[in-house]
Amino acid sequence: MPVIRAQNRIKTLAKGDMLEVICTDPGAKNDVPTWCRINGHEVISIETQDDEIIIKIAVGGES
Repeated sequence: MPVIRAQNRIKTLAKGDMLEVICTDPGAKNDVPTWCRINGHEVISIETQDDEIIIKIAVGGES
């Protein structure tokens, strides 16, 4: 679900905007960066706080 939610949100943003994805799915650490690479977005950081994974994305070319 994190990839689908990020994809839907990025469609509403402009190139250069930032998106913060907060989730609990450990697979997101691999899935979101892979999706970003394929779609021209950049992962700025991946952090873990307690049970949450926080992924910061810079919106790129194909939004």
